[in-house]
Amino acid sequence: MSNNTARMPWAHSCGDVPLNLNYSGRSLSGEVFATAEKYPDYIAYEFMGATTSYKDAAKAIQRCARALVRLGIKEGDKVTICLPNCPQAVTMFYAVNMVGAIANMIHPLSSEHEIAFYLNDSQSVAAITLDRFYGKFESIRKDSPSLKYLIITSIADALTPIMKVGYSLTQGRQVKKIPKDTDIVRWSAFMKLGDDENIELPTEKHAEDPAVVLYSGGTTGVTKGILLSNLNFNALGAQIVATNPMFAPGDKMLAIMPMFHGFGLGVSIHSMLVNGGECILVPQFTPKTYAQLLSRYKPNFIAGVPTLFEALLRIDGLEKLDLSCLKGVFSGGDSLSAELKKRFDAFLKAHKATIEVREGYGTTECVTASCLTPYHMSRAGSIGIPFPDTFYKIVKVGTTEEVPYGTEGEICLSGPTMMLEYVNQPEETANTLRIHGDGITWVHTGDLGIMDEDGFIYFRQRIKRMIITSGYNVYPSQIENILDAHEHIHLSCVIGVRDPYKMQKVKAFVVLKPGYEPSEEMKAEILEYCKKNIAKYAMPYDIEFRDELPKTLVGKVAYRVLEEEEIAKAC
Repeated sequence: MSNNTARMPWAHSCGDVPLNLNYSGRSLSGEVFATAEKYPDYIAYEFMGATTSYKDAAKAIQRCARALVRLGIKEGDKVTICLPNCPQAVTMFYAVNMVGAIANMIHPLSSEHEIAFYLNDSQSVAAITLDRFYGKFESIRKDSPSLKYLIITSIADALTPIMKVGYSLTQGRQVKKIPKDTDIVRWSAFMKLGDDENIELPTEKHAEDPAVVLYSGGTTGVTKGILLSNLNFNALGAQIVATNPMFAPGDKMLAIMPMFHGFGLGVSIHSMLVNGGECILVPQFTPKTYAQLLSRYKPNFIAGVPTLFEALLRIDGLEKLDLSCLKGVFSGGDSLSAELKKRFDAFLKAHKATIEVREGYGTTECVTASCLTPYHMSRAGSIGIPFPDTFYKIVKVGTTEEVPYGTEGEICLSGPTMMLEYVNQPEETANTLRIHGDGITWVHTGDLGIMDEDGFIYFRQRIKRMIITSGYNVYPSQIENILDAHEHIHLSCVIGVRDPYKMQKVKAFVVLKPGYEPSEEMKAEILEYCKKNIAKYAMPYDIEFRDELPKTLVGKVAYRVLEEEEIAKAC
């Protein structure tokens, strides 16, 4: 990409980080195999006490790829992966890539309604999920005509024999038995399909070929599938290491951010596996168990959302926690307040760490982070400077006109991690990917920010109406559509309410249809309905009944009035 006309005021603030990098032409899986050849005996990932070398990880991926071919998965097919961070998720992700198919990544806690949407929007021909989520998939299979194969695995499939016994006596007992007469494919039986080494695999894919679909809200708040290429992820892998020159092969990353999220998949897993790092795969955690993981594994890098760091500060009994192992701590997914950064930096120092939190910024439209606080310097309130080969500019909202340094406007960015398109949404794609007068295609983020004369970026607020709770994006219009479909609800409005732990929590305002009266029983009924149709992280914490909702002059619901009311209550 030619960026001869793009300004780079950050060039003198990069330290030892180069402005440009060389990117391979390999696929995602091809890049991992290259790492396995270079570091065959290094640990690729660790899961609940069991370690897997790069050599063995590569063999598992190849075996899984042969099983996919045997099952009938072809180049260009979509395969939905609905799993937490576990070995099967990693193996399947790269195997899907190896056969030239596209990995459709979704949240394991998605509701039935959302799963049906993801399957149909992507036209997935196969899906893999945990046994504990089988019921949700089974109930919507009839509404997903493209889905031919459902592969079921269990956490126990990735455990050592001793750990497997312990799991079956504890968490495993909570999983409902799957009827034997179902047409699902069990993980063990599926992998056996790949034992025949004579099965011919497709040829290596190209860097520009589509590889992954991640989900975000686009510019209107409606869920969009974001199609990303092999190059997008491999470029990120090169950029992450380049901006962290202290990284060395063998370093450990505590991978707690989920694989359906660009932050988790791109930074915590793929960037490690293409550079010889070790991923400590964590399927679920609490703040307390997170502290225990830090103590047990002594990772060199951790990445998380601000609420995670806030939660650690609330835990007692961490006086002996030694964090001298840390080389990097990254915050993303939401704004890191100056006060929280100050408190967590003090926490790190008190526990023998020699580094501070480095804040980043990015969008799923560019996989994840594309801007990061430099390793050697920072500026109060700034989210850092662009990655190598990545360009930022601030434009007047609603235009492509660049504004002067220090002027607020919409953040736009361009670089090798920029998405291919929104799946099945050409209009949304055109609204987000725009060619400016400089001849470069830029991502319009929908976020407001400022760039100073030295190229440091300052995030201000979102233009889009979006709620971020514990680092997850929640789109009010989606929740309102679900609420409005309830038989007793006339109208609804959803807003984000400030919360010291989650940053924001979801609140719904509801006007009932004539003939129905507000009551605790009615609230309980609506909340139960929500549980069946809304992901757990997006659930309203409260429902407030109103006789009517405030309106704008043109008759739209004035959600900002409701937001201001909640702010006033908190004061």
